[in-house]
Amino acid sequence: MALVPSPDQSSTEPPGPGERDSHDDASNENDAGGKMSFLDHLNELRRRLIVSFVTLFVGLLICLGFIGPIFDFIMEPLTRVLPEDGMLVYTEPTEAFFLNIKMAALAGLLLATPVIMSQVWLFVAPGLYAHEKKFAIPFVILATGFFFGGALFAHYLLFPIAWGFFASFGSDYMAFMPRIQPAFTLYVRLVLACGVVFQLPTVVLFLARMGVVTHKFLIRNFKYAVLFIVIFGALLTPPDVVTQLMLAAPMLLLYVLSIGIAWLFEKPRTD
Repeated sequence: MALVPSPDQSSTEPPGPGERDSHDDASNENDAGGKMSFLDHLNELRRRLIVSFVTLFVGLLICLGFIGPIFDFIMEPLTRVLPEDGMLVYTEPTEAFFLNIKMAALAGLLLATPVIMSQVWLFVAPGLYAHEKKFAIPFVILATGFFFGGALFAHYLLFPIAWGFFASFGSDYMAFMPRIQPAFTLYVRLVLACGVVFQLPTVVLFLARMGVVTHKFLIRNFKYAVLFIVIFGALLTPPDVVTQLMLAAPMLLLYVLSIGIAWLFEKPRTD
């Protein structure tokens, strides 16, 4: 009497020559990013950091060749609020020398931003699906553009207002004669803070495309976002209400813009 294999037994037979498991495509899609061990992630991070620092150093060297125009550009908002014939002062022999190096480094960072952003993308790309990796160029363009936008916002608007606020406390008994080092430190702090804060729409765009956040989630947590923005602005700015509000205002606008971006580009839900 012939034995007929049961459905369970026949289903476990391996595919014959030339046949392909129907689940291969799905598993390949899910594993498109590949699997990396912890040490592989550390090696990848080290590689990306090395490329970023080398690019930053090259940018610094390039900007040292144009330090004159860069120096004039940065010094303009620093000296705008000084009294007539007033000047910034330095009290250490090496202070002015290192100021030029720091200005070249800041300009070199802006010059190297596209490469640094590409390294950020290359670091996270192995963990993405194949269809998500096509956003590399938009990510680099948007991240670079918003970083430059934040830096320009700090240079032309935020820093002059904050600097003017501190200079307004001069009187017949006090003259505003600031040292260049703390003045430039405040300038760099605000430029970098705005450059980072202005990345919010870029981050939300790609989180929405990956299905991590939705516009409804952002709207639902708006009150928590306001609280976070106020705290974040207080940590990044000097201890005065004017500067904190000047940074919090664009952050709120960027959050609202991010809600619209998430609504336009969020991943469709498949219920």
